[in-house]
Amino acid sequence: MQNNVAIIGGGIAGLTSAAILASNGVNVTLYEANPYLGGRARGLTWKGTTLDNGQHIILGAYHQTLSLLSKLGIHEEEVLLRIPLQIHMQDVYSLHANSLLPAPFHLLYGILLAKGLSLKERLSAILFMHRLQKIDYQLDQDITLLSLLKKQNQPSRLIKTLWEPICLAALNTPPYLASAQVFLNVLKDSFSKAKNDSDMLLPKVDLTKMISEPLALMIKNNGGKIHIKSAIKSISRIENGFCLATENTTGSLYQFIVIATSPHKTNELLAGLAGTESIQAMINKLRFQPIYTAYFQFEKDVNLPQAMIGYSSGYCQWSFDRGTICGQHGLIAVVISAEGKHQEISHESLAKAVLEELQAHHPNLGEPQWTKIIAEKRATFACSPRLARPDAITMIPNLYLAGDYTQGKYPATIEGAVQSGVECAHYILKSR
Repeated sequence: MQNNVAIIGGGIAGLTSAAILASNGVNVTLYEANPYLGGRARGLTWKGTTLDNGQHIILGAYHQTLSLLSKLGIHEEEVLLRIPLQIHMQDVYSLHANSLLPAPFHLLYGILLAKGLSLKERLSAILFMHRLQKIDYQLDQDITLLSLLKKQNQPSRLIKTLWEPICLAALNTPPYLASAQVFLNVLKDSFSKAKNDSDMLLPKVDLTKMISEPLALMIKNNGGKIHIKSAIKSISRIENGFCLATENTTGSLYQFIVIATSPHKTNELLAGLAGTESIQAMINKLRFQPIYTAYFQFEKDVNLPQAMIGYSSGYCQWSFDRGTICGQHGLIAVVISAEGKHQEISHESLAKAVLEELQAHHPNLGEPQWTKIIAEKRATFACSPRLARPDAITMIPNLYLAGDYTQGKYPATIEGAVQSGVECAHYILKSR
């Protein structure tokens, strides 16, 4: 066939898969229904300022993402601010990992000397981490994270101020719903191997510039095609391949298909294909969690004490000083992950409430020049215990699924999306 591989969906997973295939000489065509690439990880402009549709964190353990940036010719220091592990919970405690000790001792030493935690809380956390090391972070049976923490006798204040904020940041799922095993997967990769794996990397540029545009350029430079505003209406099987129909075409023929769309859209595309009923059933059982990001533009000389600060009560969960991170002076981003009362009020009321909390914690802020609430109401799947997620390989030969919701050890993250895109590309290269 003249056209070899079609990638449906121009998010991080689809772009990654297309870029790898194109760079290996495969004839690739990518279709994206929206007028932009990047999916949920993209930049936008508000009041003349470039924002991300959500404030993202990349961990040092996310090796596939960092490797992808390297392959794109992007130097990490140009696009990411790397901060060795530290947690500042406003008015509660401050934790700094030791810069000289190897993992996991750098974290254990940081917990031991954490200012604001009681001796009982510090010893409980250290003992918990020691037990996880002994079982290699693997549970006999997955349970909720909250259940695991209670079984391990973690103090309620420690759960609220340490484990819950980490869980929300990593899984975007509250501990009473979150998979303990997936949480432990993140802990293992971040804290038990190389010391730099626990570093936090904060984007200095919007994710469109950092990931989507370089991937698109790699695809095009290697002969691949990208069609935006081109929604796929149907997929039909033909001999030795597939026929794709869009609003503007009756059919284009491909040997391989990678569906890298949202779960809801994936089910729509699979609906006409016999043999995908079990995949559709798994997708139908997925539940979703929101992420709200509140941006506040203050005077240019306004800043926070640290680049990233956590909060243990109220609407605010994490605040980010974008002046320190990316030179957008006076701009503060506040992230509210997972379900909660913030979903029940208007954006105007939420912005007012978050601002009041920020001003109470940081009286030097003053009044903002403007505010912006960005709500991703179905940002990620709810990462619950024993959740069945569809594999990249489907029952239909040469038809693959990519996306951060597909089967893998990680929750819905940029790393999960990159890993799934890489996996699909390798399957196709092997098949060819």
